[in-house]
Amino acid sequence: MADLFLNQAKQYSASRPRYPDQLFEFIASKTPSHDLVWDVGTGSGQAAAALAKIYKNVIATDTSPKQLEFAPKVPNIRYQCTSPKLSIAELEENIAAESTVDLVTIAQALHWFDFPTFYQQVKWALKKPNGVIAAWCYTVPEINPSLDAVFQRFYKVDSDPYWEPERKLVDNKYETIDFPFEPVDGVDHTGPFQFKAENVMDLEGFFTYIRSWSSYQTAKQKGVELLNENVVKDFTSAWNEDGISKKVVTSPIHLRIGKVGNLH
Repeated sequence: MADLFLNQAKQYSASRPRYPDQLFEFIASKTPSHDLVWDVGTGSGQAAAALAKIYKNVIATDTSPKQLEFAPKVPNIRYQCTSPKLSIAELEENIAAESTVDLVTIAQALHWFDFPTFYQQVKWALKKPNGVIAAWCYTVPEINPSLDAVFQRFYKVDSDPYWEPERKLVDNKYETIDFPFEPVDGVDHTGPFQFKAENVMDLEGFFTYIRSWSSYQTAKQKGVELLNENVVKDFTSAWNEDGISKKVVTSPIHLRIGKVGNLH
């Protein structure tokens, strides 16, 4: 089991979409000061590394020590492994004092959280009234019509039984997620706002991305190989159709963003 999750952490670090600069620039434009970010569910630190270029300090937390092993070591990022049931006391001791955080970010992880508990922590930590929470997810990748057809069948039929129910919140682009915050300045709603991540991959890199899915790992634990011989054959045929070995893989990003406001 430990080896399985170690492999998933390696694959996650190597294959997940690289978020575009425009996403972080938009988020940063909505926080009046750029002193402190709390990146929750940081995983392998992908968002934290980008935020560290804009904010003075980033505290990046995750419940998985294996994921944190693959996070980039940057001077102004402090990584912290936290318990799944983080208390306000632990938050104050290990992460930040009350009303000191400019921005809380959650990249591709909010759908796993206990919303009432987490939002209480966010509202406690953020500066009032303009501290910002930004949570985003990305939906299934888009490459070209032939590959997309193979992928959709694989995603909606083959892998569907092995996804957790929370995955539906991602499929719905975070539109239906509970998000009790005020619109940030300059907009009249909390999203989702649309961005795109573009990454160049070869076929093996694309398979590595699929192997990093929680559904793939769940299926593997149950003795099911989702990337079986027939599936690999279908993907390989569609991938090689145009004779181009490396392809641009586009991942649509859906951002919910809001500010904490004045709490009463």
